[in-house]
Formats: sequence, C-alpha cells, structure tokens
Amino acid sequence: MAIFTGAGVAIVTPMYDNGKVNFDKLGELIEFQIEGGTDAIIICGTTGESSTLTHEEHLEAIKYTVDKVAKRIPVVAGTGSNCTETAIYLSQEAEKFGADGLLIVTPYYNKATQKGLIAHYTAIANAVSIPLIMYNVPSRTGCNILPETAAYLAKNVENIAGIKEATGNIAQVAKTMQLAGEDLDLYSGNDDQIVPIMSLGGKGVISVLSNVAPRETHEIAAKYLEGDVKGSCALQLKALPLVNALFSEVNPIPVKAALNLMGKEVGPLRMPLTTMEEENQKKLAQAMKDFGIELA
Repeated sequence: MAIFTGAGVAIVTPMYDNGKVNFDKLGELIEFQIEGGTDAIIICGTTGESSTLTHEEHLEAIKYTVDKVAKRIPVVAGTGSNCTETAIYLSQEAEKFGADGLLIVTPYYNKATQKGLIAHYTAIANAVSIPLIMYNVPSRTGCNILPETAAYLAKNVENIAGIKEATGNIAQVAKTMQLAGEDLDLYSGNDDQIVPIMSLGGKGVISVLSNVAPRETHEIAAKYLEGDVKGSCALQLKALPLVNALFSEVNPIPVKAALNLMGKEVGPLRMPLTTMEEENQKKLAQAMKDFGIELA
C-alpha cells in the first residue's frame, strides 16, 4: 500500500526575519495545502531547507506538522543524512511523533558506493517500522541509486516502499521500474516530469510547484490516475513555464520568493542561500500571473 498517491507538497519552512522558524506561518501553509487538495505533506525536505535546520528545529517541525495535520492526509518526514546514525535517530524520532512515512535522501558528500547505499538504507529501514521512500537526486548529492540497487532494496527490505526520482533520466527510471515492478512505489521528484514518470507506473509527485499551486498540481496527478491522460498532460504542459521559473535559481530560493509575492510572508532563506536576483524574480512574477496565480 503506497504511503500516498497523487501530489505531495515538499513544503517550505517559513522563517521570521531573524531567521527563526515561524511555526504559526507553517500552520497556515499546511491549511492552505489541505484546502487546495494536496494529497500529502512532505516536511523537512530540500525545499524545507532541512540542511540548515538544527536537529532540534528539524524534529520540532516534524512534530508540529504531524500534530497540525492530525491524520487528515499523510505526513512524510524528511529524515535523511549523510551519516547513517543521524538518519536513524531522526527517523526513529519522526516515527515516535506519528509520521506516516520517511523520505531519505542518498548520503551526500561521502559518495557511498552501491554497496554502501544498500547498507545505509537497510540500516535505517530496519530501525523503524514505518515505510520509507528513497530520494535519488544525484545533482545535489553526487550519489546515484542505480536501478539494480533500488530493485534489490525494494525486494529485500520490508520497509522500503518507494523512490522519489529526481535524476531527470527517464531511461534510468524505466529500468528501475522494470527491475523492481510492483515492489517499489515511484514518485516524480521533478515537477516537469509528473506525467512521464506516472506513465512508467508512478504513484504521483513530491512537488515544489504545489507550494504555490496545490489544486493544479493535485489535478495533474489526479487526472492521470483517473485515466484522463490527455487532461493531465495539458495541465502538465501549461505548468511548464511556471515550473521553469521556480527552478531558475536553486530550490527553494524561487519558491520562497513566489510565496512572498503571493503575500504568504514565508520570510527569508538561511545562508548560504540568498534572495533571488531581481531579473529572475520579475520573470517569476510574470510566470505566476500567466498561470493564473494572484499576487499580493
């Protein structure tokens, strides 16, 4: 049974101007997402600036989200680390708080071998009893879960339920699904590839776009799941200019700028991320308007 099907939002972490986490605002964003039809909340992922949260903030954000969502939709907690012990600790805490699943990014910087990835994911999965989704994003981590490795883990480790694929490599995704079959739930990690990945058996998307357009992102996945491939594809193509604008600088710089343009007041980014270049922000604002998003 998949942790969720459809569009899960990789939600931002709002900050006060002094850089502290703004939990009241996080609560408002969660309600905005649920009202917009979002199918799951993914907290403390890349988009949530997990790499610059302290462990205390990280866990507080997960607990707050689980409590706020109150089982209305699934909550998936980002608890990956390049240290296996740390990932186990964060994952066990998230399970205690009541998270429905975990999102575990490949260990970054260390450049684990495929054998190392098998050991890493097996150790984390065996330390908890909730399902986990592996997150494959080589452009950020310098580490790629090869299809054979993903299939081996899906077939041999009980709690490994899915993979978030952000390689951008459709051929690799196809091979992964050919080898893993029904044993692995596939999610798109790229908003411009929701339909292509769902056509290979994907269950949905873990989305940045959903932060600003929850209803539309939900619809892309929902239409596909209902069999309206043409309708889903039309929405996917309509969203492309906005998706491109949301990735015109490194995520989550543009999506935080977009939410602020909407009047959501999600605050600044933590360094080393800095505010968006003015020229790019103008293009982003235009793409949002063209898509039909009202700016403040």
